[in-house]
Amino acid sequence: MLATAIILFLGIGIHEYAHCKFADMAGDPTPAYYGRVTLDLTKHFEMSGVIMMVLTTLTGFGIGWGKPSPCNPSKMKNPRVDWFVSVAAGPVSNMVQATIYALFLRLALKANLFNQMPSDDSRMFIGYLLVGGVTINLGLACFNLIPFGPLDGHWLVGLLLPEKQRYYWFKFNRQIGMPGLFVAVILLQATNTSLLLGPISYLFHLFAGTSIGEAYNLVFR
Repeated sequence: MLATAIILFLGIGIHEYAHCKFADMAGDPTPAYYGRVTLDLTKHFEMSGVIMMVLTTLTGFGIGWGKPSPCNPSKMKNPRVDWFVSVAAGPVSNMVQATIYALFLRLALKANLFNQMPSDDSRMFIGYLLVGGVTINLGLACFNLIPFGPLDGHWLVGLLLPEKQRYYWFKFNRQIGMPGLFVAVILLQATNTSLLLGPISYLFHLFAGTSIGEAYNLVFR
């Protein structure tokens, strides 16, 4: 649980910071006005996302979201492109974090470090931190790319649509997005089903060079 909490804190906090930082770099003063261009990651969380993190950590993959990043695309130098980049920066930051965890996992497995650790507790903590760091960050990236509700994916899809369709797409998601997202996530967790499992498993093998199950076997054998 401690390892998962650390991964989620960094994963979601850096995700939201990336949104704000890239919007700020594009000339939008809004994130700075609200004090969000900061690596004090506690500034990037809200209660609903934290509750979802706790629930999904207890019943499946750790998934949640941070405080929505305030931005005003009209203040950006190139509104449509810069807005797209600032939105995409969040999931990309999780992919970068997954890559870092995967690199350390590969090195640890290659050097057989887990069998040399002095205690089972240290092996379990480091093992969950590295394997979970890859898995959870991939989960956060894939989850946020779902084109629904307040998630990054719906902004990215909308920004690729013509203006009229974009308006109705954003309106639809404003009306039912958040409650619909809660219902969808809870149903998936309650039925022990994850549409994200396939993409996460594929990407984990690509990044770490082994499957999730095999990684845990290698760590805890």
